[in-house]
Amino acid sequence: MRRRTFLQGTTAAMIAGAVPKLAFGQDNTITFGGSIPMTGAAAETGQNVLQGYQCAVKFINEEMGGVEIGGQNYQLDLNLFDDASDPARATTLIQRQVDEGINFFLGSFGSNIVLPTCSITEAAGRIMVQAGGGSDLIFTQGRKRVFGIFPRASRQFVSSVDMFASLDPAVKTVSIIYTNDAFSEFQAKGAHASLEEAGIEVLDYIALPAEVSDVSNVLTSVRENTPDVLVCTTHDQTSILIARQMVSTNTNVPMLYQTLGPQTSAFQDALGNYANGVVTQAYWSERAPFSGDYFGSAADFAEYFRANFDRELTYHMASGAVCIVVYIEAAKRAGSLDVDAVRDALSAIDFECFYGHVRFTEDGDGDASLLGPLLIQRQDGEMEVIAPPDGASADPIYPAPTWEERA
Repeated sequence: MRRRTFLQGTTAAMIAGAVPKLAFGQDNTITFGGSIPMTGAAAETGQNVLQGYQCAVKFINEEMGGVEIGGQNYQLDLNLFDDASDPARATTLIQRQVDEGINFFLGSFGSNIVLPTCSITEAAGRIMVQAGGGSDLIFTQGRKRVFGIFPRASRQFVSSVDMFASLDPAVKTVSIIYTNDAFSEFQAKGAHASLEEAGIEVLDYIALPAEVSDVSNVLTSVRENTPDVLVCTTHDQTSILIARQMVSTNTNVPMLYQTLGPQTSAFQDALGNYANGVVTQAYWSERAPFSGDYFGSAADFAEYFRANFDRELTYHMASGAVCIVVYIEAAKRAGSLDVDAVRDALSAIDFECFYGHVRFTEDGDGDASLLGPLLIQRQDGEMEVIAPPDGASADPIYPAPTWEERA
């Protein structure tokens, strides 16, 4: 099948309001339901996750000839809707797919959408595997049928503190800016607790509205009380806003660390050379020493993706693809497409693949000791892994050059 034909066929199944296809496993086709933000505020990253889903489906169908489960061969298909970054729209679409008989779901991007949609699938006895929601609320309310590739937000900062402790000169002070949403606030709380436990002083702990258009007052505080590291647990567009206004107001810190945003091409496009030196999290790198039965190595996944898709590769593509891989591996181990059997197999899954060592906690989030973030810094336009040391491709640039020096 030609690449253009594949992409056109997949897109046609994802138009808003389309009638969902048959349930998971019918007519020798395994169909995954769900929504993804193809438009709206989260579209930049949503499109990345979507292409990860598409990449895994294409590879398994075309390169592996499908998948054998319980002695029967299946092809994979996607039935994903554009939720337009709108939780209300997403819940309506997910409920429609539940009513039509879809049993197995992929997640949207953003805890504000994953949280209400996984509540629907959980209540209906269906399963969701997702790489878009890390809020603690997804995993601490007794759900047994929701699995997240990432650790919950409050457990995502341990590797960052380890990196701070290794820098020279030592990091003694940190300020935290976060947005008031279900993911960012939990991540900020986890960061605050981890920093205090490590003996690093938190100078300022600043909440922003979920929607913000100006941070100049906040940056005045940062200039008056300059930390060694400014941590922003903010989403893509807010991270771009903060970085842009730091440049325009000449607000310099030795390290700017933004958990979401710098991974995307939109950040590079918006900041240009100013993007260099900014640190972020990434849950996968093509330079990491991961490998397994699907795709081969991390580098092999990157090569296959670039040969078949035009979008700049980020970790979101890999985390989307591994959702499909985990589903298929669990079904193979269960030897069945029975919903409860697949759920039990997901709960017990423990295997290595191109993404890393995949295992879930009892609550369904990614095991933080195995699936916690790498630390990435943009250096000369390239995203380099700077921590942990055994997976690093470059040393951290710290202190970072001033904005004037990066111009």
